[in-house]
Amino acid sequence: MKLHHNPASPFVRMVTATAHELNIADQIELIDTGVFLPDRVNEGVAADNPLGKIPSLVTDHGTALYDSRVICEYLCHHAGDKELLPDEPVSRFRILTLQSLAVGLMDAGVSRRYETAVRPEDKRWPDWVARQHTRMEAGMDDLENNWASELGSINAGTIAVAVVLAYFDFRYDDLGWRDNRPKLAVFYEDFAKRSSMTATQPPA
Repeated sequence: MKLHHNPASPFVRMVTATAHELNIADQIELIDTGVFLPDRVNEGVAADNPLGKIPSLVTDHGTALYDSRVICEYLCHHAGDKELLPDEPVSRFRILTLQSLAVGLMDAGVSRRYETAVRPEDKRWPDWVARQHTRMEAGMDDLENNWASELGSINAGTIAVAVVLAYFDFRYDDLGWRDNRPKLAVFYEDFAKRSSMTATQPPA
């Protein structure tokens, strides 16, 4: 398998951390995209994903898969794993919803990052930045208050949650997301020690 990736992307790290949890990371060849800018076409990625977005995975059969949630589900299928993403419908859709919540937080965090660090200063939209911040805070409040059971296990959702919290530490060191969220802070402190997280940590 081949994975178009950039180590700074939380969407990519969600995939690579899942691969490590499944013990199949050594089956994936990482194709580094280099600097990945939102206003330009990366021809290498676009050859496998018409949207030109990462992560994009090419299977051993030559099939291209995207986005991060689809790739993670494929990796669980490929590994024959029923723990990270169980078949039992109540658990499965609860975990998928948790994963989607984390991906939504990634969307908000990356959108805010692009707006404040990439877009020319005279074209930035403060209300857009504020809306992304509101989404980030609301999502983390929901994690703190409504997901204690799921956050107590290792699954596709908790991998995504750990990755997005790590991304917030990486890009927003002044966010203070641990303030008034003790359960979420304890969850992350424990999960961040897992080999899947230490092996996929982005460069400083």
